[in-house]
Formats: sequence, structure tokens, C-alpha cells
Amino acid sequence: MQSLNFPKQIYNNNIPTPQKAKHFLFRNRRDQTPRFPTLLLAAEHDLALKDKENKGGAVVPLPEGLRREVMPRHVAVIMDGNAKWARQQGFSAASAGHEAGGRSLRELIKSCCEWGIRVLTVFAFSYDNWTRPKMEVVFLLSLFERMLQSELDYFMRKGIRVSTIGDSSRLPEPLKKLVSDVEEKTRDNCRLHLILAISYSGKYDVTQACKSIAHKVKDGIVQLEDIDESLLEQELETNCSQYPCPDLLIRTSGELRISNFLLWQLAYTELFFAEALWPDFGKAEFIEALTSYQQRQRRYGGRHS
Repeated sequence: MQSLNFPKQIYNNNIPTPQKAKHFLFRNRRDQTPRFPTLLLAAEHDLALKDKENKGGAVVPLPEGLRREVMPRHVAVIMDGNAKWARQQGFSAASAGHEAGGRSLRELIKSCCEWGIRVLTVFAFSYDNWTRPKMEVVFLLSLFERMLQSELDYFMRKGIRVSTIGDSSRLPEPLKKLVSDVEEKTRDNCRLHLILAISYSGKYDVTQACKSIAHKVKDGIVQLEDIDESLLEQELETNCSQYPCPDLLIRTSGELRISNFLLWQLAYTELFFAEALWPDFGKAEFIEALTSYQQRQRRYGGRHS
């Protein structure tokens, strides 16, 4: 397992206490816009969700060694290694690996629900993946469609909200309609926000945000001096989430790159690189990634005394 090495027994202190909550709301010194949809302080907002959090079942005790108060709010995953797994298992096509990867994703979603993670963003299909063989692309798109159809009841029972980010213009019309229906039906769920990055490009995400701001400046809606990091973040596709920037990014298959995924949002994200191929990534590997995260001290460019 490859990961960044940090001293043991140094714990994440980025979860705000009520006393620190006001500072947490405006962590970016230029950001004077609350990150939450109400005027509740961050800590109070989490407490207000407690009654809704148990929709779909009681909170499951955490695995030994994990601490709920330093659990990442937002986990992002680059699910890599499906085709390699299929070859290792003797399959002639990558489709077997993608099917097995779907099972791993279901288990990850379940763990996130049980352990109190608020947002899970998965890189399901890169915009650059359109260059792959047509048969593989068609299979992947059909797999997304089948999974959304088969899991919708589970999403509703467990209180999972589903959103998609990415350029949907190239998706088949039936898939676009299904995505829209699932997003609408799960809109009010709040136990876990599952964000599926389909036909997604981090470069495109930043580019379209800049274009949107440029149009607003041209139309007189925004002044040049109003443009700052906070304004740009509001135009990114992850603005659909209460916590748009991941706390932890996991990439499987031993690859050590981020592959045009959430380029802006990963500025201060903790990175964890797992050797396991995605279909082999299970609860034990997820626990290892979370344990590594909880042993790190997040400074956001500062230094703790």
C-alpha cells in the first residue's frame, strides 16, 4: 500500500467545535459567503441533521481505531484497475472488471452511509474515456443505466441523494432522462450525497466556471473586482454539494496521479494511493485509507504551534 507518511498519533483537528464554527464558515479569508444554505453555524448545522441522519437505519459502530469526530466529510475516489483486474482473472474483455467494480462501489456506498461520511464523489467516467473502444464505452454507459435503475430503491430507503457532474451532452438520451429522474427523486435525501462524475473533466469544470463568470461580467451582473476564489467555487459543478471540496481522495491500482479529476477542489485534499485494483478494494482497504487520513494534521498552509 502506498500512502503519504505522516507521524502517528497526530490527529485531524479540522472538525469545528461550536467555538470554532464561525471561523470554519469563513476559512478562506476572502470568502465572506457562508458555505451552508442557512445561517446556522457549521457545528449546529451538523447537529440539526442528526434526526435525519438515521433515515434507513441506526448508526453502525465504527471499525476499531476509527474516530467519528475526525471522519472525513467528503471522500472522493478514482476507481482504477477494472481492466487490469479482468486480465488477471483471465477474462478477454474489460466488461467483467467493470461489473466487479460496480460491486465494490455498492460496498463503498454502504460503508459511507454506516460510518457517517456526508459526501462520496466517484470518478465513474472521464471525458477523456470517450476515446476508448466503442464496445467498452457502450458497455460502461449501459452499466451506469442498469445500476441507477436497480439501486434507486436502495437510495431511497437509505436516504442517499444522487447527483451527477460532467458534460452530459454526449450521453444517450435514455441515460440522460434516467439521471434526471434519479436526481429529482432523491433530491430531499440527506444521509449521504453520492456524486457520480460521468463524462467529467476537471479542466472543463474550471473553464466553464470562468466562462460563466465572464458572461456575468459582460451582462453587468458581476463586477471585475468581485471575482475571487469564492465566486469561482460557486460556478464549479461540485457546488451542488454542501461540502464541495473533498477531505480525502483515494486512488486505486497503484497509480500516482489525479487524471484531470476535481483539479480545483483537490487543492488541500489529503491523498491516499492504494495498490489494490478497484474490484479488490473492500472494507479493509477503506479502513486503511480512513485510518491514514485520521493520523494526519491538516494545516491549510499554516503551522500549528
